Amino acid sequence: MNEAIAIVGAAETTDLGKIPHMSQIQLHADAARNTLADCGLGPGDIDGIATAGESPVNLAHYLGITPAWVDGTSVGGCSFMVHVRHAAAALRAGLCKTVLITHGESGRSRVGRGGFARPAASLSGQFEMPFGPVGPPTLFTLPVMRYLHTYGVTEEQLAQVAVVQRDWAGRNPRAYMRDPISVDDVLGSTMIAWPFRKLMCCLVTDGGGALVLTTADRARDLRRPPVWVLGTGEAVETPMVSQMEDLTSSKAFRLASAQAFGEAGIGPRDVDHLMIYDAFAHLPLYGLEDLGFVGRGEAAAFIGDGHTAPGGRLPLNTNGGGLSYAHSGMYGMYALQESVRQMRGVAPAQIEGANLSVAHGVGGMFAASGTVVMSRELP
Repeated sequence: MNEAIAIVGAAETTDLGKIPHMSQIQLHADAARNTLADCGLGPGDIDGIATAGESPVNLAHYLGITPAWVDGTSVGGCSFMVHVRHAAAALRAGLCKTVLITHGESGRSRVGRGGFARPAASLSGQFEMPFGPVGPPTLFTLPVMRYLHTYGVTEEQLAQVAVVQRDWAGRNPRAYMRDPISVDDVLGSTMIAWPFRKLMCCLVTDGGGALVLTTADRARDLRRPPVWVLGTGEAVETPMVSQMEDLTSSKAFRLASAQAFGEAGIGPRDVDHLMIYDAFAHLPLYGLEDLGFVGRGEAAAFIGDGHTAPGGRLPLNTNGGGLSYAHSGMYGMYALQESVRQMRGVAPAQIEGANLSVAHGVGGMFAASGTVVMSRELP
């Protein structure tokens, strides 16, 4: 109990979707302000700060905070899961008492947004970019084509992932895309890079979110019931998708989730609610398999049979995911926010009786991974 760490504040930016009147650092600040209000704290209560996609030095200055602990780890969309892991370790070690983790991106309006260019001298710049890939939609085709071929998964089954995500989004008033879609709608949408159609690709939005973490002795005195961090994990594999150990499985997914599950003392059967980063429709397939919820090659049929849909036995991406809820560039914060909402019992599509949630993220093209296990109660 003395080492227990809790999420005591969680909120997103006031608006999501199109926010042309706010710069990227303003989105960070808006999310931070909303999150501090959520837990009843002020900037002066924060002595630890973590962020990605923005300099933590710039952010601390902008917020008027002089932290004693800082983390600027930036490994892509799962950076915020990694920040939770690092913050929990820092809190247990006594390096700080209260940590603010922020995310903000002007992904759609591109106001004050930095770039993520691959330098020509980098590994990817030398050995992948000369062959013509244009961002994630083309880079991610390499593993997904191998996966479809190896396991006989059809385009229709891949499209079903987006259909289920939209079903969840239709229950969420803040979701950017809420109108129901069918498999035919997905397969009839614009071809981006085979097999990805437009509706298999993530949204491009503005927005952000933030979390506040602290120790158990402080958590119980704050405004919101604590959401307990039971386990965390992180791993990186390769900056080049072409160099994955196995194109049909992510080594980083397997390692990060094994760490988190082991630390929490749980297994897949204990999980009531699951968030898997879904920048593209194939990622939930990899996540379900690499985290051990189903066997290799079984995820597409599992989703097709309705097990992850509303009313299914493993609710997955209940906010609508990056395909239908929001995706400003680094989606991991939104997955964490939905896990917290579910554990607080306040999610728009609340899962009745859910006591254990897992938020799992990816960074780059399977380059990195982070996993966080949360609970409504301490075991």
